[in-house]
Amino acid sequence: MTVEETKEFEGATVEEAIAKAETALGASRETLKIKVVCEEKKGLFGMRGAKLAKIKVRVPRETQA
Repeated sequence: MTVEETKEFEGATVEEAIAKAETALGASRETLKIKVVCEEKKGLFGMRGAKLAKIKVRVPRETQA
C-alpha cells in the first residue's frame, strides 16, 4: 500500500526550494511530485528575495498492510 506525505518548502527560487526538498527528504527530483504554489517575486531594482518561492512536495511512502 502506498501513502503520500505532503510537505512545503521555500527558497529564493523554485530551483532552490526543490533542492531543499531533495536534501530534506533524501529523495531525487524524479521520485517527488512537485507543485509550485507561488514563484519568487523580485524586490526593488530586481533584487531577489522580496517574496520566496513556495512548493508542495508529495512523497510516496510504502507501508505494510
